[in-house]
Amino acid sequence: MDRVSSFDEPLKKLLGGATAKVMAEHLGLHTVGDLLHHYPRRYEERGKLTALADLPLDEHVTVVAQVADARILMFNNGRGKRLEVTLTDGSGRLQLVFFGHGVHKPHKELLPGRQAMFAGKVSVFNRKMQLAHPTYQLLDASDADDATEAVDAFAGRLLPIYPACKQLDSWRIAKAVDAVLPSARDAVDPLPAALREGRGFTPLPEALLKVHRPQTKADIEDAKARLKWDEAFVLQVALARRRYAETQLPAAARRPVADGLLDAFDAKLPFTLTEGQEKVSKEIFDDLATEHPMHRLLQGEVGSGKTMVALRAMLAVVDAGGQAAMLAPTEVLAQQHHRSITEMMGELAEGGMLGGSDRGTKVVLLTGSMGTAARRQALLDLVTGEAGIVIGTHALIEDKVQFHDLGLVVVDEQHRFGVEQRDALRSKGKQPPHLLVMTATPIPRTVAMTVFGDLETSVLDQLPAGRSPIASHVVPAKDKPHFLARAWERVREEVENGHQAYVVCPRIGDDADEAGGKAAKKKAAEQDPDKRPPLAVLEIADELRGGALAGLSVEVLHGRMHPDEKDDVMRRFAAGDVDVLVATTVIEVGVNVPNATAMVIMDADRFGVSQLHQLRGRVGRGSAPGLCLLVSEAHEASPARARLSAVAATLDGFELSRIDLEQRREGDVLGQAQSGVRSSLRMLAVIDDEEVIAAAREEAVAIVAADPELEYLPELRTVLTALLDKEREEYLDKG
Repeated sequence: MDRVSSFDEPLKKLLGGATAKVMAEHLGLHTVGDLLHHYPRRYEERGKLTALADLPLDEHVTVVAQVADARILMFNNGRGKRLEVTLTDGSGRLQLVFFGHGVHKPHKELLPGRQAMFAGKVSVFNRKMQLAHPTYQLLDASDADDATEAVDAFAGRLLPIYPACKQLDSWRIAKAVDAVLPSARDAVDPLPAALREGRGFTPLPEALLKVHRPQTKADIEDAKARLKWDEAFVLQVALARRRYAETQLPAAARRPVADGLLDAFDAKLPFTLTEGQEKVSKEIFDDLATEHPMHRLLQGEVGSGKTMVALRAMLAVVDAGGQAAMLAPTEVLAQQHHRSITEMMGELAEGGMLGGSDRGTKVVLLTGSMGTAARRQALLDLVTGEAGIVIGTHALIEDKVQFHDLGLVVVDEQHRFGVEQRDALRSKGKQPPHLLVMTATPIPRTVAMTVFGDLETSVLDQLPAGRSPIASHVVPAKDKPHFLARAWERVREEVENGHQAYVVCPRIGDDADEAGGKAAKKKAAEQDPDKRPPLAVLEIADELRGGALAGLSVEVLHGRMHPDEKDDVMRRFAAGDVDVLVATTVIEVGVNVPNATAMVIMDADRFGVSQLHQLRGRVGRGSAPGLCLLVSEAHEASPARARLSAVAATLDGFELSRIDLEQRREGDVLGQAQSGVRSSLRMLAVIDDEEVIAAAREEAVAIVAADPELEYLPELRTVLTALLDKEREEYLDKG
C-alpha cells in the first residue's frame, strides 16, 4: 500500500504551509495526487510569444512577451510615481502599470528587449488593455539570478501554463509540481496490462511526466490520450459495477395482464401512439417483466409524450397487483400531472368510487400543502392499496407515507432531485421497485453515458400527430423598440383568434428588499442599463394590464402564491377564462394547455438554452402553430444574443443541449449528478470525446461482466477505492 500513500501525502509536508493553504483554498488541491492531476491548460513555446491581441477581459492570464519600452511618470504634483511598461508580441501591445514602492524592482529589470512571463488580471484603462501590478518572471535577463535559473529551466522547452489564481501564479504552481513530480513513479496504473498494450497507451507514470514536462508536442498528445482514457475508463467501471449490482437485486416481475386496466385505457384513447411511444413502451414492459429492478432513463423532446408512456407503465404495474408513484419537482407540476392523468383515464381513475369503472383504480395526489383531511385520506388509500397510482412532490418521501406494495417509481425531471430523495422513495417498496427516470432536457449521448451511465436509455424523438411547429424569433428590445410593440400586437392577434398566451419573466418582483429600493434601482438602471434587475412578473403584469394588453384578462402565476391560488389560476387558464398568463419558470415543464399558442419571454438572455427550449415547449401543443418571442436587451454581438439566435434557429433539443454544453462546459452537467466522483473531469471533455467514452464503456462492461469484484485487477480496484471512498460509494449505490 506504500505506493498509494505517496499520492495521498498532504501537500503541506512537501511545499510548506502557506503554499499548501492557498492550493487547498483556491484550487481545491490537498494531496500530491491532486497536484499531479492538476494539468497544464496550455503550453507556451520558448521564444514564441502569446497573441496579446486575443486577451480576455477580466480574466487572470499568463503571457510571454517582450518589453518594447518602459517609462516613469510623475503625478500628484510630483508626489506619486507610476511605471508604464509596453509589451509586444508582434500581434498586439499590452500595457503594464506599477505604482508607488512597486516601481523600483520592475524599473531596473524590465528593460527594452527583455523577455518575461507576466501574470495578472486584464483590465481596460483609457481604452487600452493593461495589467496592473502583474507578477513576472524574467526568461532571458542574464544579470538576474532567478532569470538565469529560468533560462536554464525553460530553454528549448514547452512551458506549461497551469490553471492559476490571483494568489498563486502559473510558474509557482510549476515549481510546486517539480517538487512532487518524483512521486509520479508511484502512480498506481488502473488499466489492465492487456488493455494498455492492446491500445498502445503510454504507462501512467510516463504520461504524468510527459503532461507536466513535455519535451515535444508529441509528448503532450501521448499523455493526453492516456489520461483522458483513464478518466473515462475508471468512471465507466464504477457505473458498470453499479449496473451489474442492480441486476443482482431481487424485484417482483410486473407483467401486463390481458383485459386489465392498461387494455381498457388503450381502448379509450382518441389517438394512436407514435412509433416511438410503442417502441419505448415495449422496452419498459420488457424490463418490468424481469425479476431485477428496471433502471431506465426516458428522455424525450418537449411534448413528445413521455407522460403517456410513463402512465401506461404505471397502469401495467397496477394490473400486476402493484402500486406506482410519480415524483414531481414542484406542486404546480404535481397538480398538473394529477389533473392530466385523471382526465386521460376518466372513469378508470375512480376505482371503488360511485360511477367509477370496476377495472379502475384510485389516482391520488399528495403534496405538502394539502389539508389534513385530504392528506389523511390519501395516506390511507396508499397503505390499503386502494390507490394504485400516487402523484406527489417531496411529500411522498416522508416517513409516514407507507405503501401497500410499491412496484414502480417514476421520477420526473431527474436533474431537480438529489439521489438521496430518489432513494428514500425507492426504499418504501417491500423489494426494490422498478425505476423510470424522465427528463425533458435532451441529453447528448456522451453526457447520458457519463452522467446516467448506470441507467439504460430510451429516447423519444418523434412528436405526436397533431403537434404544431413553433416559430421562434429574437426581439431586440433595445435596438428596435418597435419590434417589442409588434410582439404585444401579435399576442393580441392570437387572443382575438381565440387563443391564449404566456409571458415569462425571470423574477417575481415582490422581494422584501424592493419596498424602499425602487427609486435606487431606477437610478442605478439609468446610470448603467446593464445593472438593472431582471424584469419581474408583478411589474410586467401591471404594465400590460394598463398598456399594451389593456382590456385582456391578464393573470399572474409564481412560486410564492398559495397552492390553492396557483391551482385556481392554472384551472382558469386551462379552461380558457384567462387570456394571458404572466409567470415565472413554474410553467417550465409539464404544463399542458393546447389552446396557448404564443409565448413572450422577457429578458430571455437571463435563461439557459435548455430552459428556453423547455419554456417554448409549452406552446404549439394543439393544432394551431406556436409562436415564441425571445425579448432581449443584449447587444447584437454579445454571446447572450448568439445563444438566443441558436435557440431561435432550431427546434432540435439534442442540438441545443450540445450548444448549451459547449458554452457551459460539463462542470455544471456533471455537477450534482456526478458528485459521487471526487472531482469534475480534468482532461476528458464530455462533448468532444464521444469515441473515448464509448470505447471505455465497452471495455468497462466486458471487464465487470468477467470479474465483478475486480479480484484479478487489484490496481483497478485500488484506484476505484481511492476515487470512491465509503461516502461516495454509498452515494453511487443509492443512485
